[in-house]
Formats: sequence, C-alpha cells, structure tokens
Amino acid sequence: MSPLHASSPQSAQRTATIFLEEARVLSQNACPDGQHVLRLQAPKTAADAGPGMFVHLQCHTLLPMRRPMSLMRVNPQLGWIEILYKAHGVGTRLLAQRAPGETVSLLGPIGVPFKLQGYRRRALLIGGGVGIPPMIYLAEHLKSAAPEVSTLVVMGSEVPFPFQAIPSRILVPGVPAPVIAAMPLLEDWGIPSRLASRQGFPGCFDGYVSDLARFWLSSLLSHQLHEVELFACGPTPMLQAVAELARECALPCQLSVEEYIACGVGGCAGCTVAVRTPSGQAMKRVCVDGPVFEAAELVFKELR
Repeated sequence: MSPLHASSPQSAQRTATIFLEEARVLSQNACPDGQHVLRLQAPKTAADAGPGMFVHLQCHTLLPMRRPMSLMRVNPQLGWIEILYKAHGVGTRLLAQRAPGETVSLLGPIGVPFKLQGYRRRALLIGGGVGIPPMIYLAEHLKSAAPEVSTLVVMGSEVPFPFQAIPSRILVPGVPAPVIAAMPLLEDWGIPSRLASRQGFPGCFDGYVSDLARFWLSSLLSHQLHEVELFACGPTPMLQAVAELARECALPCQLSVEEYIACGVGGCAGCTVAVRTPSGQAMKRVCVDGPVFEAAELVFKELR
C-alpha cells in the first residue's frame, strides 16, 4: 500500500491521503437490471473516507484503465467499503465476474466529501440513478454523527431500483399518501425514504425526484423551510433542477457532480467544470476539487 497526497483548493475541510490498495472481494451481490453491490476489504480507504468521496478501481488486470466508483457504505471499524455499479461495458462486466477472495486494485478515497458537521435541523437528500449510493452513505453518516438532524431521503430511477422496495412504516407529512415505496435498508435504520419514477413502479411518486423534493418542500411552514439544507447527487439535469430549487427557496445546497474521470488524481484535468469565483468564472477538477461543490458555485450549461 502506498499513499498519495491530494490537497483540494475547493475546501479547507479536508486534505485527503489517497491509498493504493489491493482490496479483497468480500461479496458480490446481483441486483435488478444488471446492477451489483460489491463489498471490498480496503481498510486504508475505509479509515479515511467520507460521504461523497469515491474510489478509482481496476475492473480487471486485462484493463489498466481504472473506473471511478462512488462509495455507498463504509465501515472503518471492520475495514470494508461497498460500491453499487451497473455492468454495462466491458470493464464493469468483467468486474461483475470477480468472486470472493479475489483482489481488486483501487485508489482511494478520492475527492472532497459532503460537509461532515454543522448541519441544519432538517436534511433533504436527493439521489438520482447512479447518484443514489452517496446519499445512502450520507444518510448513514448523519444517523451516527448527527442523530438530532431530521433526515429525509428521496431517490429516483428510470430503471428498476437496486433493491426491493417496501411500503414504508414511517410517516412523511407533506408527501402524497399513495407514495409509500421506500428502501428497506433506510427503513431499518429508521430514516424515512421515498422513491420517484416515471415508469409506474408501485408506490413511487409519478415524476422526477426533483419534483418530489419540490412537493415536500412546498408543504413546509416558513420556519420549517428555513431549517432545511439540500444534498444531491445524480445526472446533470437533475442537479440543475435541484440547484434551481435551492435558489428559489434560499436554501444551502451541496451537489456531488457526475463527470467523466480519467486519472482520478487531478493530473489530466479532463473532468473540469465551470464555477463562479470572486475573480470571475474558472474551471475546477471534479476528481480532486470536487466531486462535491456548493450549488451556487456551479455554472450549468443551458439545457437543450
């Protein structure tokens, strides 16, 4: 194991040590629509990770190019990490064949995480598609590090969710009564969750997840609304909708940006996004200056 050091100018909250680890496969579970949950023994990464960070892993020794994978769960005490991915290309299909006992080379943890402390009283976590895993990680962090925060997780997908949705037993005022589909893991933790999709999945909100977030926020009284902060990860159009929602409601909002990442350590500058700075517009690297940014900082391209 050899450490690399990456300092992020985007946030003074963290200077990450990036480790090269030979991570052992502990389990590989298949989920609907070619999705997989992979648990890896990676103690150095697990010890230094935070919600919103990712790893850069080698899917197979035949493919030297690494893939960025968001962290979904981390257990620093037992030294394991979990990632959720979809087998849709050569690399991820080879990764899906990795069996318990095999090793996977990874770099991690990488990037700037979501804020780790100083939360408002209410947290609304919004995950879309492959942006769901960081929201699960953040929800687990809030449960342990800030149990006084009232957390609601809303997730959207246009393909089957990577879990079997269940009717929630946790009441969420402000959400339409027929919307009862929830994630079992969050339900077990006592964290309310609701699902959204335009595919007609039972118990889901019929629309985009950002629409569900707007519906819930609009149900709050003025003093309740001012207690909320937003956290989101998902495709760019969803993030743009969430950023606009945060602006309209004058709420703080952090977004984890999705971008094509090549080197993963800031060397190639191939994953840059436009941001606002006091001296004007600039470019920052998603891999080490992000992937988490303040919503008001990001410059979104006009949607066509």
